Amino acid sequence: MFSSLNHPLREPLSQELHARPFLRIDGPASVSHLAVYSERDEDIHGRLLATLTAAMSLPSPLPQHNHYTAKRDDWQIKWEKHTEFSTFTFVRTGVQDRLFSGAAMNDLPASWLALLKECVLVAVHAELRCGDEAQLARTRVRELLPGPVLVGSQVLSGGEVYCDWLVHDDHFSRFLVLDLGFREAQAGRLIQRLFEIETYRMMALLALPDARRHSQFLGKLDGSLSALMRRMEEPGRDHDDAYLLRELTRLAGQVQAHAGLETRFSASAAYEKLVLARIAELREERIEGFPTTAEFMHRRLLPAMQTCGSVWARHQQSATRVARAVDLLRTRVNLAQEEHTTALLEGMNRTARTQLRMQHAVEGLSVAAISYYVLNLSGAALRALHAVHLPLDPEILEGLLIAPVVVAVVIFTGRIRRLGHEDDRRTERT
Repeated sequence: MFSSLNHPLREPLSQELHARPFLRIDGPASVSHLAVYSERDEDIHGRLLATLTAAMSLPSPLPQHNHYTAKRDDWQIKWEKHTEFSTFTFVRTGVQDRLFSGAAMNDLPASWLALLKECVLVAVHAELRCGDEAQLARTRVRELLPGPVLVGSQVLSGGEVYCDWLVHDDHFSRFLVLDLGFREAQAGRLIQRLFEIETYRMMALLALPDARRHSQFLGKLDGSLSALMRRMEEPGRDHDDAYLLRELTRLAGQVQAHAGLETRFSASAAYEKLVLARIAELREERIEGFPTTAEFMHRRLLPAMQTCGSVWARHQQSATRVARAVDLLRTRVNLAQEEHTTALLEGMNRTARTQLRMQHAVEGLSVAAISYYVLNLSGAALRALHAVHLPLDPEILEGLLIAPVVVAVVIFTGRIRRLGHEDDRRTERT
């Protein structure tokens, strides 16, 4: 009954803590690790696992799972799917072969290995030796790991790890792990942590080529932006505003076109933190004459990560500068447009005042003309009445009518003008 009360995500979220168990490696063993990364084919990870299990008659992986393990006799496989990559780890225990011979991968089908073409980002051989074999291997460390820098340290208070962080002629890096007193399952956890350090280190460094290319782009961008800003500051260049705005908009578009690099740089920073966390879990102690893994990464990995961080910070600064330049130019263009608009409005006001004065003059002439026509009509009527022998003097009466007629015409035209203004106001309100 209680299962019906569970949230749908409770079970999968609880199992997430146990989704990637550590390797269990007992006794001497050869371990090989591959990290597969492909930008072109995101489905390659599950396809590779399905192909390998089918070719080696192993149990089929469950769909939508990010982890797979299988074991047969003294050989085992572990597969993990991460956000951007997947890893294959092969273990063969009880080996007597020479060190770093890749015994864990001897049985892999050549046809399956061919499917990995241009997709292997990390390839590592690790050799775990115990007891007398460990003591013998310790005397051959510089022979087995001939790189220019040999890193070594005591780890987990029960063993030693040696690595030169170099890709050897067989295209594999090498870890030599000496079990001098590990507790149960510590060897497997240690080897997995070493593989994770190398894998996360390479994933973090994926941003470095982008950083170098982007640094060159930002150099050209800054040069173009500085030239445009100097041109903007030159006096008498207002007619260039349209050209400057087009060029600044083009630069802003170029900056936004590279904004997708933020994902790569953010992932790089996250991988760097994982590398440092895994190194801290080794609980390293110095072996006289050898730099520790932490010291090596601090000297070699940290500068690359700082380069990536500084390039992206420079990108953000350039984007801010371009945006600020566009805003400044738009402000200048807006001010110029406002000044032009103000000049146009002043010209329109002057024209309106002239038209108003002309209208008043026309209205005055209209009053005179209407009064003249009204008086003429009145005079004609008076003369007609005088012709029928009425006792009227047309000239005297016509002269007396001048003032009343003019006043009446002025009142009439003024009323018509007020009615027109009222109609205009009603039209504006509606």
